[in-house]
Amino acid sequence: MSVPSSHDSAVLDAIFNPLLPLGQEVPEQNEEETVQIQVEESDADQQAKEIEIKGVRCAEENDMERALNFFNEAVSVAPGRASCYNNRAQALRLRGDVEGALEDLNTAINLSQGQGKAACQAFTQRGLIHRLEGQDEEALADFRRAAALGSQFARAQVVQLNPYAAMCNQMLAEVIGKLRRGEEDQE
Repeated sequence: MSVPSSHDSAVLDAIFNPLLPLGQEVPEQNEEETVQIQVEESDADQQAKEIEIKGVRCAEENDMERALNFFNEAVSVAPGRASCYNNRAQALRLRGDVEGALEDLNTAINLSQGQGKAACQAFTQRGLIHRLEGQDEEALADFRRAAALGSQFARAQVVQLNPYAAMCNQMLAEVIGKLRRGEEDQE
């Protein structure tokens, strides 16, 4: 399979990201960044993973107290496992503990050294929290990092947080609204 030229990539980006101003690109996932080193999991990591699964099931059943107990146990078993902190952060955020969630996400990012799936999830979650808190610049920075690590959701958020795209969306919505109402252009 051939590699698209930079011009072809720009055209594809314009098609898939129509709200992005021309000439501005969403960070692409670098193939070198996607190569993940396979590290053999320790017994503690395997045990923590099994505990995390129980916690996720409890969270899906909306039993945040039990979920947090499982995630706390997973952190105790494997304190160097970034995904334990990601999962606990999600449960903390759903319980309303934004500060605790951010602390866990920062830990996950540090443990993962900002690379891999755990970092991608942590940057995405932290970006969402920043966005909910009205900290759009911080959210954009995190979404860009997550997009570079392969998150399609984060990539879409980068486009939405672009101020030019927001302005274009607003103008387009006004024009379409006028057309639907049968109003003529007043210029």
